[in-house]
Amino acid sequence: MPSESRPHPVPPSIAAPRRPARALTRLAGVALVAGALVTGGGAAAVAAPAGSPAGSAAGPRVTPGPCAYTETPEEPAARPVPLPPDPRRTPGRGTVRVTLRTNQGPIGLTLDGEAAPCTVQSFLHLVRHRFYDRTSCHRLTAYPTLKVLQCGDPSGTGSGGPGYRYLDELPTDLPPAPTDPTGVRRLYARGTLAMANAGPDTNGSQFFLVQSDSALRPNYTVFGSIDAAGLATLDRIAAGGIAPTAEDPAPVDGAPALPVDIRRAVRHHHH
Repeated sequence: MPSESRPHPVPPSIAAPRRPARALTRLAGVALVAGALVTGGGAAAVAAPAGSPAGSAAGPRVTPGPCAYTETPEEPAARPVPLPPDPRRTPGRGTVRVTLRTNQGPIGLTLDGEAAPCTVQSFLHLVRHRFYDRTSCHRLTAYPTLKVLQCGDPSGTGSGGPGYRYLDELPTDLPPAPTDPTGVRRLYARGTLAMANAGPDTNGSQFFLVQSDSALRPNYTVFGSIDAAGLATLDRIAAGGIAPTAEDPAPVDGAPALPVDIRRAVRHHHH
């Protein structure tokens, strides 16, 4: 995440956790490469081959199904949670509704199982284990071309995750961002729900909610959308601005001035 404000800041990145050298989080005060949305910090673990037996001496545990959720012993979970289920026939269709009940209002999400089956499966697993309950959304951005709220780290620092990682399910149909003459960045439209990461195939628990049309490289898995009530909540949070600091009295990237606490994440089952 960018660590300095400029009159016309370049689009930053959306990062997720990783503690060692590759973290790139604004809250850690490290400048990010332009154009990403990252989580916390360091080098990604080298995964054991897919299908390696759990607990194998060859490396970290990897689930045997197509999602290959991979333990990250060097980046332990911010809150204890087992590896997600990984059936050989991953549910790859249909939608699931989840509501984030926050102190600023409800944020309703529709998860798209066809677009990102492994991501949806992991997210629902974390909801089921109450991983997101009583957590804060640690980052709000207000760049001209990047307006998002980032959540999903129980430590609230931007460097925490679930103790595992898994592969990208990148979008292939996003239109070019009209603000990017190079054609490299894509439009992550208002209402998009996507995963933050720390580089290729490092998805964990952190996600971001797009409050206004944003321009990003298509390096972030899109796995759902935000409902009208959720967008109204995001608009209120964005209107509150970003908390100033001694180093940056007028930030465009940092903790939201209106603290955002996810009190409970609830899955809605169809009857």
